[in-house]
Amino acid sequence: MEANWEEKLLSLAFQAQPASPSLPFWGENEERLRQAYRKAAVITAHYSKSFYFASAFLPKAKREAVRALYAFCRTVDDIVDVRKDHCDPARALQSWRQTLQHPPAILEDWVALAWVDTLHRYAIPRQYALQLIDGVAQDLEWRRYRTFEQLATYCYSVASTVGLMSMHIIGYKSQEAIPYAIRLGVALQLTNILRDVGEDYCNGRIYLPLEELEAFGLDESDLFAGQVTERWRNFMRFQIERARRLYAEAFPGIRLLHPDGQFAVAVALDVYRAILEKIEANDYDVFHRRASLSALEKVQRLPRIWWRMYS
Repeated sequence: MEANWEEKLLSLAFQAQPASPSLPFWGENEERLRQAYRKAAVITAHYSKSFYFASAFLPKAKREAVRALYAFCRTVDDIVDVRKDHCDPARALQSWRQTLQHPPAILEDWVALAWVDTLHRYAIPRQYALQLIDGVAQDLEWRRYRTFEQLATYCYSVASTVGLMSMHIIGYKSQEAIPYAIRLGVALQLTNILRDVGEDYCNGRIYLPLEELEAFGLDESDLFAGQVTERWRNFMRFQIERARRLYAEAFPGIRLLHPDGQFAVAVALDVYRAILEKIEANDYDVFHRRASLSALEKVQRLPRIWWRMYS
């Protein structure tokens, strides 16, 4: 089963056609471009302190680019998650697809401006961005996942694609890095899913594989009750062990990235993996408590991350 889902995701990743490097798309108006990248950084800092923290260890140009990537992902995700009365989510997502495939001569949207420029500067295959949009669109229809294989495909679409695009920004040695980026993306998304079980259920969504819930004697009524039972603890231990295994399998791939981006990715991996420790410390209560790290806790982890990377 585990091998089957990974083979499918590798197939999706290799569908992306490599792009050719090109000049900055909006080089004729550098001031507007600087404003766009500043806006992307503000969005990143507001919505993901962990991503913002880890990206701070990248060189300036790559740091701006990965924050433009995050702002794009956040904006697209909010189309589905933060519904507005005047917004048709399906139409809005289609508009983003059109923008990526055929950018207009002038882009008024700051996020789109920074992201399209990043796509051009770093020759990022547009297929990955389109796969991400398709994954986000899945939330309009899919609210349950029967098997882990189904869930892993979703994780690839909304998270592994981010890793694959980041890989192009940071730089990498060969396509051998692709499987590692896929595993890291799945691990990161699984961590988010485990942390947000209660919040997602309140929004009508269950990202936990129903087959596996049943295997531990659980069902949707247990999520509704929001009680931490021994069955729930055992289920969460199983899920956390899988996520940790994926983090461990992804770590060697960091060595395949450009040296000036390796530490930033190692920080991101470690900080997100530490959320699993917080879930355990909270006795697996993801219904009433949100597992997160303080700024001080993140900083305190840096020496150990550095030692693991360079000792």
